Amino acid sequence: MAAALPAVSPRVVWRRLGHGGYRRVLGHRAVGQPSWRVEGVVSASKKHSTRKQSVRKPAIRLQYGALPYRESKATGLEVLLVTSRETRRWIIPKGWPIRGLSPSKSAAREAYEEAGVRGTVRNKPIGRYAYSKMLNERTVAMPCEVRVFALHVRRQESAWPECQQREAQWFSGADAAEIVTEGGLKALITAFAVSRKK
Repeated sequence: MAAALPAVSPRVVWRRLGHGGYRRVLGHRAVGQPSWRVEGVVSASKKHSTRKQSVRKPAIRLQYGALPYRESKATGLEVLLVTSRETRRWIIPKGWPIRGLSPSKSAAREAYEEAGVRGTVRNKPIGRYAYSKMLNERTVAMPCEVRVFALHVRRQESAWPECQQREAQWFSGADAAEIVTEGGLKALITAFAVSRKK
């Protein structure tokens, strides 16, 4: 009676090369046997080429912003802008989502805290724009998307939570679009001003 052949189990082994690369050794080891029979070698370059190099992109953070506005026959449409706390550039009131508040109500809350205005806010955003929020002493850029809600101002307070940190000023629609730096926000203000003329 012929002796039974030992069972064979496939295995792949990566062996480190002297120059820092690796090579793949394809072989079969007989169960219970310590030796390996090499069947083929794959170069280190092929090993790395078969693996997809994935680059993790930073997550885009969501914010809600308000575009406070008022209208009169004498001045037409005016938009309220505030200064940022660090760079003092002109922006719209905006911030992170607030737990327990809808997106539009979150935007209205930011408008009061940063600009001291209250009024009627639309439930649907009029647009969105992207910008990079600088962190860690302006060494790290966090990509953000801001969804903007129009806020028809009914009352403006003389003092508000961040009045010592920011300036608030009314601009015509054209001047507001000109003075802000984010391209997406420029386009949004311009489009809103055009829509109010119809």
